[in-house]
Amino acid sequence: MKRLTLLLVVALAFAAIGRAAYRASSPAEAALSKYVPSGPLLYLEAKDFSSLVRDWNSSSQKKLWLKSDNYEVFSRSRLFLRLKGAGDQFAAAAGLPPDMDFLSQVSGGQSVLAIYDIGKLQFLYITYLPSARSMQTRLWQTRSSFETRNAAGTDFYFRRDPQSQREVAFAVSGDYLLLATREDLIAGALQLIAGKPGRTVESDSWWSQATSAAGQKGDLRMVLDMQTLVPNGYFRTYWAQQNITDLSQYSAAVSDLYRSSKEYREERVLVRKKEVEPSPDRAAAVASLSRLIPDEAGVYIATANPSPDAAFSLLETKLLDPHVGPQPVSLYAPQVQLTSGESGGGSDLETRIDQAPSQSQARSELGSALKTLLTKNVPTASLLVQSTETDPAGVFVRIHSAVVLAANSEWNESEVRASIAGFVGPTLTASELGIGWRQNASHEQLDGLLPILVSVHGRELVVSDDASLMTAIGTRFSRPANHDPLSLFAGFNHGQEHSPFVRLTTLVDRPGGAAIEHQPQFFSDNMASLSRTLADVSSERLETHDEGAKIRETVTYEWSR
Repeated sequence: MKRLTLLLVVALAFAAIGRAAYRASSPAEAALSKYVPSGPLLYLEAKDFSSLVRDWNSSSQKKLWLKSDNYEVFSRSRLFLRLKGAGDQFAAAAGLPPDMDFLSQVSGGQSVLAIYDIGKLQFLYITYLPSARSMQTRLWQTRSSFETRNAAGTDFYFRRDPQSQREVAFAVSGDYLLLATREDLIAGALQLIAGKPGRTVESDSWWSQATSAAGQKGDLRMVLDMQTLVPNGYFRTYWAQQNITDLSQYSAAVSDLYRSSKEYREERVLVRKKEVEPSPDRAAAVASLSRLIPDEAGVYIATANPSPDAAFSLLETKLLDPHVGPQPVSLYAPQVQLTSGESGGGSDLETRIDQAPSQSQARSELGSALKTLLTKNVPTASLLVQSTETDPAGVFVRIHSAVVLAANSEWNESEVRASIAGFVGPTLTASELGIGWRQNASHEQLDGLLPILVSVHGRELVVSDDASLMTAIGTRFSRPANHDPLSLFAGFNHGQEHSPFVRLTTLVDRPGGAAIEHQPQFFSDNMASLSRTLADVSSERLETHDEGAKIRETVTYEWSR
């Protein structure tokens, strides 16, 4: 996979896309951070970087991904093209391409990559590589084409491409190989290795804040200067999650990845700029709701302290009135549609012009009673559970949902039924048919065509559109909470939901049949191919603990084989 820069390869390795046999870490355990000059925005440290590269190269995930639609789309993205351009400039300056063969040669045991400028991709890379191996690399063998310079008594080799002004410098100091894209970074690192005084990344407040809050180092550790990184224009442009507002509350972050043959576990710590008061009762409510999650749930998310508006939106969009939301604001200029000049059609003859069009009640009016109820019974936590079911004919995929709301007081069942019937009634019937309630063994259900089921258990309210899902949740109320207090608990059963997802998105993306010239569709081709690449990931689970001054998150990826 040529022209893939060091940054991309390390990022892919950190995301744990490749999986192979777990290997022990390098025997070299020196703190490489004391050799990294102050000022990076992102710091990556691997216990054994060479094993990560070998695992990625030998993994089935790499082979599948490089042939996937997801990779095809990525290879045409702005990010990929920028990385390719940076790789071309590196090759022009260094005299050899930063391909996988190059990376395999310069990857050693314990390693550090510090990125100082994400726009120009300026980095310092230090790896534990016995000097005999360093001398065998193509990089060392081309040193005669570099200028020889010296820092702290150690020679290093430097070249600058006159066209792009890209710099490449490298050195071998004992059993460490150093590579950088700035002369001052390589010189500063050599000074620190020689024991000369100087500011290191360990003296940066964001680095010490994050690492002091973290636990034991994982097989990979990433530390981020969030306060400087988040406002950066390049970060805001290429950060896929687009949650810049949420990230702006943090000053630093650290993430450790631990690998084993059965699971990958990521431990994150996000340090807040300003401490907030945690809500232990709300966190306990999330832990309590987690006991209700059925084993066969496809997707679930339990959240602490939802606002009444958020709880109302959850009920409305998932159960009571699912609808397409507003169209996103277009970033492109409007296109002119030229027609033959017709101003109407034959169907317009059926439109009455002597009567005002009928006006349905606004959504805000329909939900007023339900909003009032949610304001009176303030939710302390919410749980959304969803699963899919393919119909017997194998054509359609149905999504079943259930919403559980824990409140600060007991729910009034008659008020719940009345507010829900009042919300759905005007859009279903003009004579109140189908919005009565009939009693079942464990819940009440609307007696019309809309499958809405309600069950009240003291301070916990369950609303669902599927009897099987309602029953599965109802049988778990007698169970004790099985988690410590949490502010968020979420999971995804990838092994169960992969096939229904592919089937559903195929219908969504191709309502009119496949196009003659294949262009990967976003869901059924792009995302589905990524799902196939990661088919060995059976499930993912996220646990979040709010400690006021910091957020702790644990993300666990379980492997099926």
